[in-house]
Amino acid sequence: MRDTRKTTPGLRFLEKYAVRCGGGVNHRMALSDAALVKDNHVLAAGGVAQAFAAVRALAATIPVEIEVDSLDDLAEAMHAGADLILLDNFSVEQMREGVAAMREYERSTGRRVLLEASGGLTIEVARSVAETGVDYIAVGGLTHSAPVLDIGLDLRTVS
Repeated sequence: MRDTRKTTPGLRFLEKYAVRCGGGVNHRMALSDAALVKDNHVLAAGGVAQAFAAVRALAATIPVEIEVDSLDDLAEAMHAGADLILLDNFSVEQMREGVAAMREYERSTGRRVLLEASGGLTIEVARSVAETGVDYIAVGGLTHSAPVLDIGLDLRTVS
């Protein structure tokens, strides 16, 4: 499982470290680690391919991740050249279809695109999501909803 960028202000390094200690993987530490094209970027640019091209023109060497919310957008993101595609709020069945589409794309082009399931996922659904064949599962709760350790330091009189 991978965490998301959502962390408590001032505690990012500690929360990301805790994820690694627990066997998870960090998505990215900072915005400079990879370009993430979200739905608003796609809308503003006029489409997935246009958004990818705009980012690539500004940063030729960093990985580009594209968030998609449909199988059509997934196909466009693969053909545009995305390094990683976030399947945002896909159902388990849509994820299976997306993985199958990516495998077909890989067979026809020889190019592998990583897929990450994201959007409201929890540890409870991780197994069914993993069984779809996605490369990563993003669970924001690993950082932004981690329970606190309640430690009490109560004084007591000693007789």
